[in-house]
Amino acid sequence: MFELVRTNDPVVISFVQSLLRDAGIACFVADQNMSILEGSLGILPKRILIDEEDRQAAHQLLEDAGIEHEMRNRDND
Repeated sequence: MFELVRTNDPVVISFVQSLLRDAGIACFVADQNMSILEGSLGILPKRILIDEEDRQAAHQLLEDAGIEHEMRNRDND
């Protein structure tokens, strides 16, 4: 699995999930239930993970949507 996005922003998480789903790219939101431990403070970021084989397509998708600044590990392309 490849970490595509890490953020505390629930809107970004939802938007990226929607983009990926519409493009047919499977994703998993990790650390989604960590708010239970942190008391819903939004301190711990959530991560969107995708299959390594979908990495370039997902990067292009986020660039096209204008949210490339949200991507992690961009240097490893």
